[in-house]
Amino acid sequence: MFQPFAIEQYMSENEHSVKYHFAESGVHPLTFAELFELAKVDTPSLFATLVDYPQVNGLQSLREKIASLYTGATAENVLVTIGASEANTLVAATLLQPGDNMIRFRPTYEQLSGNAVNLGFEVRTVDMMESEAWALDTDSLRQQTDKDTRIIHVVNPNNPTGRILTSKDRQALVSAAAGVGAWIVADEVYAGTELNSDTPTPSFWGEYERVIAINSMSKAYGLPGLRLGWMVGPAEVIEACWRRHEYAAIAATIFSMKLADYALGESAREKLRARARTLIRRGFDTFAAALNSHPGVFSVVAPQASAMSFPRFDLPISSDDLARRLLKEEDVLVIPGTKFGVESHFRFSSALLEDHLQAGLSRFNSLITKVMAGD
Repeated sequence: MFQPFAIEQYMSENEHSVKYHFAESGVHPLTFAELFELAKVDTPSLFATLVDYPQVNGLQSLREKIASLYTGATAENVLVTIGASEANTLVAATLLQPGDNMIRFRPTYEQLSGNAVNLGFEVRTVDMMESEAWALDTDSLRQQTDKDTRIIHVVNPNNPTGRILTSKDRQALVSAAAGVGAWIVADEVYAGTELNSDTPTPSFWGEYERVIAINSMSKAYGLPGLRLGWMVGPAEVIEACWRRHEYAAIAATIFSMKLADYALGESAREKLRARARTLIRRGFDTFAAALNSHPGVFSVVAPQASAMSFPRFDLPISSDDLARRLLKEEDVLVIPGTKFGVESHFRFSSALLEDHLQAGLSRFNSLITKVMAGD
């Protein structure tokens, strides 16, 4: 039976009519005008481009820029996709074979594992431990991994918690994969959004020979509307995914590829990441202050990266009902924790423009006050 993608279904049904959208997972996006100015886009040259099919696996110059971000990679190790979402879908269709299982960590963004379920594969869950700041349960990881484990999927930095794996957890993950010859599929879209460092979280690429690294222009770069992502992997896997890419989409658009090529130039890339970090750091401080105005109600493990956090609440209401009431009564959209398989939590994105964030938090606080009063 088909399993819908719960998070994205919830978003697509609600996000375009809501006034205070705190359910997104990236920073406030740029306008085209802002991107053109920041990246010094050669507008006449761009507008002279034919509205034609582009190079299907990605423009050569774009793939070279992407490859330069991964030690030892070349353009042949890169496939440009329609967002990280297509990359995840291609990986599931390419790597998983009859009898295989895959491992996911929870809470996490469950798109790859959802694809695996819909293809008929067993998905095993390893919990992250909130009591230890969302560290991996490495004992459970070892127990769940066996000779039929084909993929261990990790989102690092994590969605929804913002946790960055420690060196110890990274080593445990690599050891578990290497012990059975499994692939590490690393979704790294939040690298570059760190709260306490200007150095991006290192990629898993290069730590182990069976790694596929996935990224996109959506999160650290604030350009989700480009729908431009990529995967980096061994050339033979990239070739196999390319063949499936031709069935699924043929190619990303020439316009998106051209703009991503500008945005990933060294100067523009660093400016975009710096912008994201500014929004993330200021926004989380504002959100934390709102949570602290209700003593004893909320606790949150401060995110180490990403535009969001995953607070726990102590209220006489479920995650789903809290999200429903926020939407219906206050025009505020958050993601209930149940969409990540966790109750008494919600995901909140705070890397937004300050005035908008403050106005929405005022409504959020109003609803929380009513719930606390038993209304």
